[in-house]
Amino acid sequence: MGTTERTKKRVQLWKKAAVHFALCFVMGFFSGFAPTDKATLFARTDAVVSSNKSLDFPPQSVEPPQEIVPDVINRSLIAAETPNVSIAAAAEPARHKESSENSRFTQEEEAEEKKEPEVTPRRFIIIVTATATSTKDIKFKSVFLRRLANTIRLVPQPLLWIVVAPKTESNEVSEVLMGTGIMYRHLVSRMNFTDAEAERDRQRNIALKHIEKHRISGIVHFAGLSNVYDLGFFDQLREIEVFGTWPIALLAANRKKVIIEGPVCDSSQVIGWHLKQMNNETETRPPIHISSFAFNSSILWDPERWGRTSSLQSSYQNSIKFVKEVVLEDETKLKGIPPEECSKIMLWCLRLHAAGGATAPHQINQ
Repeated sequence: MGTTERTKKRVQLWKKAAVHFALCFVMGFFSGFAPTDKATLFARTDAVVSSNKSLDFPPQSVEPPQEIVPDVINRSLIAAETPNVSIAAAAEPARHKESSENSRFTQEEEAEEKKEPEVTPRRFIIIVTATATSTKDIKFKSVFLRRLANTIRLVPQPLLWIVVAPKTESNEVSEVLMGTGIMYRHLVSRMNFTDAEAERDRQRNIALKHIEKHRISGIVHFAGLSNVYDLGFFDQLREIEVFGTWPIALLAANRKKVIIEGPVCDSSQVIGWHLKQMNNETETRPPIHISSFAFNSSILWDPERWGRTSSLQSSYQNSIKFVKEVVLEDETKLKGIPPEECSKIMLWCLRLHAAGGATAPHQINQ
């Protein structure tokens, strides 16, 4: 009996130990997968508690209170407030300086805007050149054309040069014009003439018809091949609004004199005309030279705008005649240039050859 009971007790002890071991093993196994936050939290709290427990404050001696002088308190307060005050004081003039600089810049910009003059566009100039010449001057035609092109090239834009040439000389004129660098239009006259002046009138009428057809708006000036210009003339030409005129100097080869034709002015108002011959002839005003006047091209297609009720006829031969009539019918509409009483000669007309080696007066006036 005794031995059986002892064996049973041993078996029960081994069973308890195995169960206890298995439970511990399972708990340890699953605790390895559990999060460690709580553990660390517990560790921290334990550390804090232990540290609080370990802190042992030694007894400190208590000193008797001391009296504080008011001046020391005031000085400490002033010392504590001084940096803020100095920063505010430094920021204040900086703001004033910045605002004064901004106002100065705005004033300077406004002053510059006032100083800048208003840019007005230049008036468009239309220069018409008829290339018909007498048989004596035909060999100099290309030379005169190139010289005139070199002058026009120096004139500020906008500008249009209309050149009219006979059909027989079209290729030569085209070659000259293509190398000028000027905005041009080359027109061809197909009719043959024996009179050089009649041919020039025909060519000018072709140019006027072209301007009228295409409504080219600008100030029209007839420039002869032999004309010599002061470049300031073209600046004065742009000041004309409707009609303008100026004195011209006519120079003849082999003659020691210069003939002046054109207006006599009071300021820019035309009050008379220079006469070629001072005699008792009934004509008080000579025929106006073709290069001594300019006009607004809109008179060709809108004459009523300028106080003309009659319209330009379709015939080419009446174009130049119509323009001269309009220019000369009312001197009050003419503006003399330059405005200083038309006293400055800015255009010279030179003729080199004529019959007999000299230039006749009636030939100069063409």
